[in-house]
Amino acid sequence: MSKTCLIYGVSKGLGKALVEGFPENTDHIYGVSRSKPPFEQTNFTWIPADLNDINSANSIKSVIQSQPIHTLIYNVGIWEKLAFSEEYQFESTDDIELLNMVQTNISACLLNLKALLPNLRLAKNSKIILIGSTWGLDNHNGKEVTFSATKYAIRGIAQSLRETLREDKIAISVINLGYLATEYPLTTPVDEVIEKSHGQLIPLQDVVNAVRFIANTSNATCVKEITMPAMMDTNV
Repeated sequence: MSKTCLIYGVSKGLGKALVEGFPENTDHIYGVSRSKPPFEQTNFTWIPADLNDINSANSIKSVIQSQPIHTLIYNVGIWEKLAFSEEYQFESTDDIELLNMVQTNISACLLNLKALLPNLRLAKNSKIILIGSTWGLDNHNGKEVTFSATKYAIRGIAQSLRETLREDKIAISVINLGYLATEYPLTTPVDEVIEKSHGQLIPLQDVVNAVRFIANTSNATCVKEITMPAMMDTNV
């Protein structure tokens, strides 16, 4: 049966890999990003949107209209300019940069889910998958304050919205990811990714498989969270 997928952040990295590896050939994919993604297939529709714009949810909704959505994947997460480096200092974070992160990572997520819940209710056994981070887990070792706060918020959104969606049998899940091997495209064999990254990064194929698992569960099941650090990651 043909399904409709709405995937955010499709121009590169994990979002691009999800478009390439997650849907079936008969599915139709709506992809949201600021930059035009490199997809030409007939079953793909690009929705240009800047999630830092508070009107982005309305723009996306105007394209989707009353189309049922079977799987919504919110793959969004910007971080501080100097994040994950020795130069990072919370006090040095630009105020506008901080507020943009809150808007893109939290506010846009809330507004988009709010706008698209009617579409999810129209589909049978629909799923919401929020891409979180190990920076949103208790007692991680990262210093990035704003990014961490936004990823904690993603888990809070899922936990509270789950109670609203229970009567609709719409499952909402969070995948908490560690460091991803985004520099290697999905076509790169997993063994090659592991060898080149010295086992320090998560192959994109592993995340695609986790998304497939969630999407293929019945509406009698709710996968609440999956935490996926790299095997050698000591940050969590």
